[in-house]
Amino acid sequence: MSKLTHTDNKGKANMVDVGNKPDQIRIAKAQGIIRLNGETVRLIRDNVMKKGDVLTVGEIAGIQVGKKTSDLIPLCHPLQITKIDVKAELLDDGVIVRSEARCVGKTGIEMEALTAVNVALLTVYDMCKVVDKKMVIGEIKLIEKTKIKSKT
Repeated sequence: MSKLTHTDNKGKANMVDVGNKPDQIRIAKAQGIIRLNGETVRLIRDNVMKKGDVLTVGEIAGIQVGKKTSDLIPLCHPLQITKIDVKAELLDDGVIVRSEARCVGKTGIEMEALTAVNVALLTVYDMCKVVDKKMVIGEIKLIEKTKIKSKT
């Protein structure tokens, strides 16, 4: 079994020291889905939800929280984020949210991409809860993570 990186030799939680790692361009992509009933999809499509433009507000919420990930998740390093993009797309049975996060740094940015997706989906849930009592959030996953040697 592989050794966990966020524990010390006594098994206690520990923030990993990434100080000796080289800076790299790091990119992570994530996605998730919220399943909605047909009436909720129609209301979103027609942009008549009482709380406003569901897709745009969800996207903005995802971007905002992606930038705050190290404040929310213990042991998560603060990063020099260069870009977070969140797109919400209406489907016949729900909304799919995709995110891409980029940084230049010594550790990955997948937690920021995943956090952005989660909060964007929760925002859709919050904006639709008055009309849809059976929403299901799921299939949240990391799609890709990449690192490229930085030229600095």
